[in-house]
Amino acid sequence: MSNEFYALMGRMRYITRWGLMRNTYSENIQEHSHMVAVIAHALAVIGNKRFGKAYNPDRAAVLGLYHDAHEIITGDMPTPVKYQNEDILVAFKAVEDSANEKLLNKLPEDLREEFASLLTGENEDEELLVLIKAADRLSALIKCIEERKAGNTEFKEAEKSTLKRIKKMNIPEADVFLNEFLPAYEQTL
Repeated sequence: MSNEFYALMGRMRYITRWGLMRNTYSENIQEHSHMVAVIAHALAVIGNKRFGKAYNPDRAAVLGLYHDAHEIITGDMPTPVKYQNEDILVAFKAVEDSANEKLLNKLPEDLREEFASLLTGENEDEELLVLIKAADRLSALIKCIEERKAGNTEFKEAEKSTLKRIKKMNIPEADVFLNEFLPAYEQTL
């Protein structure tokens, strides 16, 4: 039997993000997931070192890698559409759940349990999942900054609203990232 799970994971590079926006450079979900994993790891380390938390940074990174895997099947749903109203959000969550189930079924049965929580977030530490969401938004904010720096004003409102959503989450680890690491994205390195 051919197990297609990893072949499908490799297709993440073909799913582009920000479909409603004019981009100076295209970003795919593989690139985005890598950045989310890096930031999630950083947030977990910050939480542990600065706020006395007991996060598992390695688990945070792995959750970040898989957080948008369902988009291999669903494509990237633009945020303004996904969060337009509760009915759309609930319907899209059902589509995500179905896509995750299809992905799990591409693994041999003895491996599925190990990957189920990576794809769905079920049975995961809720605080850790909040960090993943913050990392996801921080990655989006970085994309907005990079587009603005490239002269693309199309991302101006997305940058403002994304920053506002991050601050509204009230996560100290994300605040540290915003204050100590985000300013470097404004510089040439």
